[in-house]
Amino acid sequence: MKEKIKAYFKENREAVEKEIIDLLGSMVKERTVNVAEEKLSEHPYLEMRGEEYRVAEIVKDYFDKIGMPYVIHERTKGRTNIIGRLGRDENDKRLFMAAHLDIVPAGDGWDTDPFTPVLKEGYLYGRGVLDNKGPLCSALVAARVLKEVVGGENIAGELQVAGLADEEAMGPDGDYGIAYLLDEKLINPTYAIIPDVGENMRKIDIAEKGRIEVKVTARGVQAHGSTPERGVNAIFKMARFLAKLEEMEMTYTIHPVLGHPTMNLGEVHGGAAPNIVPGECSAIIDFRLVPGQTADGMRKQVEELALTVADDFSAELLSATEPHEISPDNDLIKAIQANSEDYLDFRPEPFGLGGGTFAKTLNLAGITAVGFGPGDDTAFHVANERVELAQLVDFACLISLVSLDLL
Repeated sequence: MKEKIKAYFKENREAVEKEIIDLLGSMVKERTVNVAEEKLSEHPYLEMRGEEYRVAEIVKDYFDKIGMPYVIHERTKGRTNIIGRLGRDENDKRLFMAAHLDIVPAGDGWDTDPFTPVLKEGYLYGRGVLDNKGPLCSALVAARVLKEVVGGENIAGELQVAGLADEEAMGPDGDYGIAYLLDEKLINPTYAIIPDVGENMRKIDIAEKGRIEVKVTARGVQAHGSTPERGVNAIFKMARFLAKLEEMEMTYTIHPVLGHPTMNLGEVHGGAAPNIVPGECSAIIDFRLVPGQTADGMRKQVEELALTVADDFSAELLSATEPHEISPDNDLIKAIQANSEDYLDFRPEPFGLGGGTFAKTLNLAGITAVGFGPGDDTAFHVANERVELAQLVDFACLISLVSLDLL
């Protein structure tokens, strides 16, 4: 069966390229931009964040065309998750290929219209071609080829190709994508591949740092700017704390894949006007943690440091996700490595991410998930986002081969 798959891609490569170009082109034209709620007004073409239904309709039409059954799950209308299924699902093995349908805003600096896909010198350009609509097209094509060449009835397990909502921005009312599906017990994969890491298929994401946001607040006494001696300037208090924060040493053990934790001071807010002594100042700090560190432990360390400046500081945990890691010695990673060596002539090596993908949510739910896919990691969220067409075709073939090994 695997030889038939490889032969198909070799003999029909140009046709597969055209199929991916056409499918991805239709997706890129849909502005499924996902931003924080307070920035929604900056995108007047949106009625809601994401509007993933626009691309989900394209995926639905493709499933209908190839005769592949699917389900649609929506926590609210328009924030669509669509999952196609291929195979008999008899051996309790399910491979979940999940890409997200939402994208970040285009931003400035493009050489072409970001929502009009362009093919130039072997690369497709446009917002979402890599993150994450291109890999989704590869997975859709892989399902079609498996169905035509092998036959779904000959796959004992189940390949699940999913286009999911709500990856690029966080809303105050919770998740509409992967966490929603898990919380409602709407998915139950055995394995998952999340094609959202780049690395040109040469690395496999097996670990991701945890992320927490800590809000530190300094309190002062408001007064008229002409009589600052009557008040207490909260910004000056915060400045003394931030000087100490920059020198703070975190407690941790270096992780073999993830290395060391990081800290970034991302926001500082204080003051109402230049002629008012500020009565409050806050700072929001982003920490990326390695296994062994805890969110509350990090918050307490920050709070203790702040209290050395003044006894009325507070430190609040705004959000937290745990770090995760999986052993590189499992069937999913072995299948990716073996088929990559055979088909692509290189062996992807395990590595870890400071950022987060759907793989984290799945692993923390007890599902063996990795990040693995086409494209260069420097092409995410930038102007002139691009992905090599040849890699999208090769990734489609690789998904097909890995599916046969696992299912």
